[in-house]
Amino acid sequence: MAKETISFGTAGWRGVISRDFTFSNLRIVAQAISDYLHSNCDRPRVITGYDTRFMSEKFAAVASEVFAANNIQVFYSKEDIPTPAISYIIRRQNLSGGINITASHNPPEYSGIKFSPSSGGPALPETTGIIEENCRRIQKNTSLVKNMDFKKAVESGQIIIKDFSDSYIDRISEMIDTRLIQKNLNIAYDPMYGTGRTYLKRILKGADINSIHDYRDVLFGGNRPEPSDELLDELKGILAGGNFDIGLATDGDGDRFGIVDSGGKFINPNQVLGLAFYHLYNKGYRGVGVRSVMTSSFMDAVAADCGTDVVETPVGFKYIGDVFEKQDIIVGGEESGGLTIGGHLPEKDGILACLLMAELRAKEGKPLSDILNRLYKKVGVFITDRRNFSLTLEKTDKLKKELKNSCPDKVGNYEVREINDIDGYKFIFKEKNSWLGLRFSGTEPVVRLYAESTSQEKVNGIIAAAQKLFIER
Repeated sequence: MAKETISFGTAGWRGVISRDFTFSNLRIVAQAISDYLHSNCDRPRVITGYDTRFMSEKFAAVASEVFAANNIQVFYSKEDIPTPAISYIIRRQNLSGGINITASHNPPEYSGIKFSPSSGGPALPETTGIIEENCRRIQKNTSLVKNMDFKKAVESGQIIIKDFSDSYIDRISEMIDTRLIQKNLNIAYDPMYGTGRTYLKRILKGADINSIHDYRDVLFGGNRPEPSDELLDELKGILAGGNFDIGLATDGDGDRFGIVDSGGKFINPNQVLGLAFYHLYNKGYRGVGVRSVMTSSFMDAVAADCGTDVVETPVGFKYIGDVFEKQDIIVGGEESGGLTIGGHLPEKDGILACLLMAELRAKEGKPLSDILNRLYKKVGVFITDRRNFSLTLEKTDKLKKELKNSCPDKVGNYEVREINDIDGYKFIFKEKNSWLGLRFSGTEPVVRLYAESTSQEKVNGIIAAAQKLFIER
């Protein structure tokens, strides 16, 4: 009997393969999801997908067996599939929900399960809370887990194996001017051995694309499949050679993006969100912007210039997806590399984000850095950084208590004008375009410091002052 606690973080449940993420634990989670679905749907139908990690397709098959045994119609993806594609299929086919077996951008020894309800977006805490409670109940009596042989379930029609790629690819192709991109750009693409490797190339069929790491490697080349600045050196090197106009990258399950400009300069997600807002507004999109609390105010400045507002949410794309469902948005995103746009999905889509930046590059005929600098001159400069610090549990608990009782009114030389505590602590300074964010990890004794100001020198100063005030004492 499994004893360990099964909990859902900001994007599902994950664990180390064979230690935490086991077949027995997966069956418990699948049964818990089945119970949740039956309590909310008369005749549940779900899609099950998987990424390129070790044994992902087998894990997906095991979860499907549990769903099938619970009289849930299962559509099992024939090939590995990006999370945004699953989200789109859920909405398009009016399914009750879906799962993807993935640990997203985490190291190769991890696997996980992302559950999306009928909205297609990440499940909100009230939903995952019910599933977690179901897990605890089932852990006490694992005989509650139902199971049905995969082959028999396929023969009976309870599991239908299907290729869903065309539907998602057609939808993205409707939203992006692929001909403009194909005609004007030379593209380098790094799918990081993940699920995006065939999708982006099929959407841009006929384009000049140089792909690297475009095959399945369950070890992801020995790194985590995260399209961050420090992990895209090879792609940056290709762009530095001068033969390509833009570099694109997606993570393990295709929901996060990485953008490299001509010359090899990494365009960070905070910058991409502002560029995307500018581009989509010019394309005729209307509504508000949405961003998580620790994300740059650059989007706010661009939105204000366009005469609209930005909604701020707690960290986690599920909260951005919730706003998506309730009002018209232009773009929603977070500093960790997630983005969606109005009329698309309440889920982040790294493939779409890459194509939006390629479309902007092709339309303006200039490097993204030039467009970014032009926007900075118009709305102000926004430089951001983030640092992680490991603390002992004792120091972490002490810092939490101190901040709960009293927050400082000054960080270094920066006077605090306002404190936002919707998720962690955001110290908004009197200094223009400047703030410090402090947030505790929900899964490990780590404190994350976020900073923004008008120059890298100021950002470094803010972080140094915060480190001395909060971390080193």
